[in-house]
Amino acid sequence: MCEANAYLRQDGKEEVIMEMVDKVIPEADGLVLEDIFGRRKQIKARIAELALVDHRIILEKHDQ
Repeated sequence: MCEANAYLRQDGKEEVIMEMVDKVIPEADGLVLEDIFGRRKQIKARIAELALVDHRIILEKHDQ
């Protein structure tokens, strides 16, 4: 499968915030994550790192 898990990095730790992410959609105030079932989650964050071979999307919160 090609989907990835999304992690939120805070204080040097990473927490899974969504599994089986299929789409990352940029918006003016953050990102929308969509999984393979069409469920969506909006988060005020930026992409810090994409580790595609490891199927990992690392996000960091931003304040805007």
